[in-house]
Amino acid sequence: MGAVKRKCLVRRVYDFYRDGFRSMDVGRVLWVVVLVKLFIILVILKFFFFPDVLKEKAGQGNEADYVSAQLTHEFQPSAPAENTPPLTDKD
Repeated sequence: MGAVKRKCLVRRVYDFYRDGFRSMDVGRVLWVVVLVKLFIILVILKFFFFPDVLKEKAGQGNEADYVSAQLTHEFQPSAPAENTPPLTDKD
């Protein structure tokens, strides 16, 4: 047996990726582009397309009651269309 110390797997994986990212040229620019796009999608667009419905409908301090009421209300199916025949168990 040699006196060679084995690094743990996590450390070897970390070293592998660290060395790979250090030697990147084009990849570094691509990662910046990816991170900027994620920022735009997740942060900027949230304000325009995803309003805070809970804040609007529940009011301050009533969030839990509103969510509970929405989760436990009974499902009311819509009325059948006029030309739809009734369902029967005859097959």
